[in-house]
Amino acid sequence: MKKLSILFGLTVILFFTACKDNSVAQEIRVLTPTEFHDSIASKTVQLIDVRTPEEFAEGHLDNALNINISETDFITEVEKLNLDEPIYLYCRSGKRSAKASLILKDVGFKEIYDMEGGFLHWESDGLQAKH
Repeated sequence: MKKLSILFGLTVILFFTACKDNSVAQEIRVLTPTEFHDSIASKTVQLIDVRTPEEFAEGHLDNALNINISETDFITEVEKLNLDEPIYLYCRSGKRSAKASLILKDVGFKEIYDMEGGFLHWESDGLQAKH
């Protein structure tokens, strides 16, 4: 009976791990501004600023695309991006980009990176922005 219970337990574990969907992000990686900077500096990435156009105009990261999370077409706009390529997100303080990360995970992005503390921490850490 004990062997049967162990066999059943292993079968259940195997079933759930085999059915795990690896086509979407399993977690959202939150990076410090310095880690974020180092990641986007070495390669071409999908870099999204989820703030308003007014905030974006006041200062943003080089090569960032502004897709406002508060707009009704946010999902439509991000669906135009490559789901298979890593996507890097930021906002002013990290709250909106955290929300956007969850949305992008549901949309099907596989690699999602969110900047901890947002643009405020980026600038307070002395990192360069476009003004």
